[in-house]
Amino acid sequence: MVLYVLDAAAQEDVRATVVVVGHGATWVEKSLTERARADVRLTFVEQSEQLGTGHAVSVALPTISDELGASDGDVLILPGDTPLLRPSTVARLLDVHRESQAALTVLTAEVDDPSGYGRIVYDKNGTVARIVEERDATADERLITEINTSIMVVRASLLGPALRRVGRANSQNEYYLTDLVAVLHEAGHLTQALLLEDSVEASGVNDLVQLANAEAVMRGRINEKWLHRGVVMWSPQNTYIDADVELAHEVSLLPGTVLKGHCVIERGARIGPNAVLSDVFVGEFAHVASVEATNTRIGAEARVASFVVLSPGTVVASGEVVTPFSSRPQ
Repeated sequence: MVLYVLDAAAQEDVRATVVVVGHGATWVEKSLTERARADVRLTFVEQSEQLGTGHAVSVALPTISDELGASDGDVLILPGDTPLLRPSTVARLLDVHRESQAALTVLTAEVDDPSGYGRIVYDKNGTVARIVEERDATADERLITEINTSIMVVRASLLGPALRRVGRANSQNEYYLTDLVAVLHEAGHLTQALLLEDSVEASGVNDLVQLANAEAVMRGRINEKWLHRGVVMWSPQNTYIDADVELAHEVSLLPGTVLKGHCVIERGARIGPNAVLSDVFVGEFAHVASVEATNTRIGAEARVASFVVLSPGTVVASGEVVTPFSSRPQ
């Protein structure tokens, strides 16, 4: 999930990416280092005490300062649980922030049910005066339907001083990152909002229901991308493709096909129905029916019949035919 957020943050002029980790830090660092894009340079800092989102950014400040050096810039802050955020949205947020020369720009969303989210409070001039968390909001403030996405850009030179003025006088006794808005606004700086065109991009993932909903949206996006690139899907709503899969044009995917990990499917190959492939290479014009395979290689124009299970390391030669009754090539 965090990998999608890192992809969204990987803008052309981003100098470095600092990831704040806590519980399971070693595993998270290893996983992200192994799977992040090669052009994304990651630095990790650990938040040993969980004292709120403002504290998390404070922990990262020394590393951010080292990366910026003597130059000024902007700091893009994103939560790790918003996998539906698009890179184009982050690019627009940065453009709006820089063009207006704002001190802080927060990404917001209009939702039907704002329960659980911080509300955006404007002043009479139309700038964002503060963000109030639901637990600390008045009855009137809870009626506000424009919410905080926890995604913001802050001028680097103002970030440290503003964070030092953030206190813990709230219902959770935590340092709220959202309090930066009020601190900077009261100091006379421009604090503004950019409203999302599609509020689904702000969807967080905090339980299995939200995870399933996010996966459904992401699956739709991935399938749409491949359809535009000439991949044939007999039933897109019943086709499951991981983000790391590579498909050539004229590939045909029959209903129930599941492609996981780093599968590479060459031109003209036909997969399915109900094939489950994980980290599998399939050559040009090969036919792979209702097959289960993991970490295998299937050559060009090979035929693998239904009900065959290919164990890790299996190599099917080009043009070879494999049936449930034939010996499995190793």
